Amino acid sequence: MYKAFQPFFLIAEAPIHAGSGSEVGIVDLPIQRERHTSFPKIEGSGIKGCFREALKHSNKTVKIRGREIPSNDKLHITLVFGPEESGAEHAGCIAFTDARILFFPVKSLKGVFAWVTCPLVLARFMEDIKTIGGIGDDFSWDVQGLENCTPTESQLTVSDNKVVVLEEFTFKVNEDDRADKIANYLDGMIFPDDPVFDFWKEKLRKDIIILSDDDFKSFITTSTEVIARTRIDSETGTVQGVLYGQKNIFRRIQFYTL
Repeated sequence: MYKAFQPFFLIAEAPIHAGSGSEVGIVDLPIQRERHTSFPKIEGSGIKGCFREALKHSNKTVKIRGREIPSNDKLHITLVFGPEESGAEHAGCIAFTDARILFFPVKSLKGVFAWVTCPLVLARFMEDIKTIGGIGDDFSWDVQGLENCTPTESQLTVSDNKVVVLEEFTFKVNEDDRADKIANYLDGMIFPDDPVFDFWKEKLRKDIIILSDDDFKSFITTSTEVIARTRIDSETGTVQGVLYGQKNIFRRIQFYTL
């Protein structure tokens, strides 16, 4: 049983294909999605494997009980993540939940892009943070009826009528100080306290939009990118097989895991 919990945020710096195998359909290689919501996700086992692989190839050191230990030390990697060959010896001492979506980037007529979310996503994030205990016990968001709203200093509206254009869709939005409260809480939680991230903190405080659950679901099911790919023979330079479609998750999408 795990005794310590910590929220961990993931921001895509490049398109990600967290695959779920192949299927017969328009897209040959779809992404992982929650069955009941169709929201994109990244399975916890995949995140754990990525961390393990990163540490295996790292030259940094970590301090454990006053000792400097190479992060690629095989013994400690096995103790933390568990045996690689068989789990019969012992379990690992670290685990990740499936990464859940928090903000989805959508092209905007003004401000380049907006980070969109919805009451359902915010409500379950709040529930997850409160569940782990000791973190975020002092915050509570009222997300009831919080739809089509932006922070009070939003840079996304294109007219005095408070209209926002996302992709080819137009939304009439309202400024709501509850959106300010959410953005101000999350900007320091998601991004490190480093001048490099000041721009992104400011964008998060101003350029989020809370849509209805249905509009949010529409964007995340229809606005992911599909890349046409093929295989090239390295010796002859000719195409092998047929063209296939691969669905990716956008850059700047934000997930969280525990």
